[in-house]
Amino acid sequence: MRIIASLIVLVAFTACKKAEKPEVPAAERVLFTQPLDGATVTSPVKVVMAVEGMTVKPAGEIVPGTGHFHILIDADVPEEGKIVPADDNHKHYGKGQTETELTLKPGSHKLTLLFADGMHQSYGARLSQTIQVTVK
Repeated sequence: MRIIASLIVLVAFTACKKAEKPEVPAAERVLFTQPLDGATVTSPVKVVMAVEGMTVKPAGEIVPGTGHFHILIDADVPEEGKIVPADDNHKHYGKGQTETELTLKPGSHKLTLLFADGMHQSYGARLSQTIQVTVK
């Protein structure tokens, strides 16, 4: 009788666990926490980068759910899966940096924060944020 009672409790517990809502993963996004969109700044510009739903990890190997930042200056976002170029308009932060300073010429600039995997392959527009800043 004890065995039957134990089985009933086990079945009831399992049914309750299945009825619970499944855990929903956090939304994935990147954002500039500094400067803000539309800001007027002086050069060098302090930039603070953040990601939600992913983990910052230095470049070198591809690990699902991880990556590192790139800042695109007056440049378009590479398609998902494409390697992010390394030049004056595409800054790489492959050591896992979350802060930097950018030297920018006076005027209006489009800054895009982009997350990419350990091999610098873009996660595309879904993990990017673009802001406009004006440098005095």
